[in-house]
Amino acid sequence: MSETPREARVLNAVVSLVDTLLDDFDTVELLTDLTEHCALLLDVEAAGLLLADTRQHLHLMAATSERSQELELFQIQADEGPCLECYAHGQIVVVSDLSLERQRWPLFVPAATDAGYVSVHAVPMRAGGSVLGALGLFGTHSGDLDEADLLVARTLAHIASVTILQDHAPNEATVGTQLRAALNSRVVVEQAKGYLRERFDISVEDAFAMLRQHARVHGQHLTQTAQILISDSDARPALLADLEILVRQRNRD
Repeated sequence: MSETPREARVLNAVVSLVDTLLDDFDTVELLTDLTEHCALLLDVEAAGLLLADTRQHLHLMAATSERSQELELFQIQADEGPCLECYAHGQIVVVSDLSLERQRWPLFVPAATDAGYVSVHAVPMRAGGSVLGALGLFGTHSGDLDEADLLVARTLAHIASVTILQDHAPNEATVGTQLRAALNSRVVVEQAKGYLRERFDISVEDAFAMLRQHARVHGQHLTQTAQILISDSDARPALLADLEILVRQRNRD
């Protein structure tokens, strides 16, 4: 059987994401799906998404792996890197060979190289003349993104912006409200991941995968499942029992 043409895979991904936007969706879950589509559709290994709050401080919203998540967080902590530069200037950043950029990003380049990445790119999330954040793309081999890849990346970054704003026209008031709601959702999910990591002695990545799996199976939002785990003492025992079964299944596998 021949492989599905790239154009068809891109269109299928866009349709899937837009269909989700037209339904009752969870912001963190959808943005995580979006970063995973980036890694599948573009000539990159991993992707992550940083979102700015109303004070223009960037926060992690989604990433394809623990390794890319840690690198996105490192950019914020080190206050340098492609996503920060992309957000600050509102322009696409394309770096085909990280080894040539040590003077530009003296802290970020060694961290990215140690993580196994050789090239990095960043695409701004825009809405109503404002930059909401940046989509980071990390490659394990050198090379630029071609025009087709850049178009796909811009399209996915635009969908990410629509995801944040949902059905509200982008102005100062609505953007601030939606940014706070999205960032609060991510905080709840991060708390739940940390809780599961300590409870079951598993990796953060496994904890997130289990939360997503449980939410999908039970028709819940990812944030809703995380909120039960963190703050609903009545429903938490049943949820933990279900998650413990998932842990055992993963250990057997």
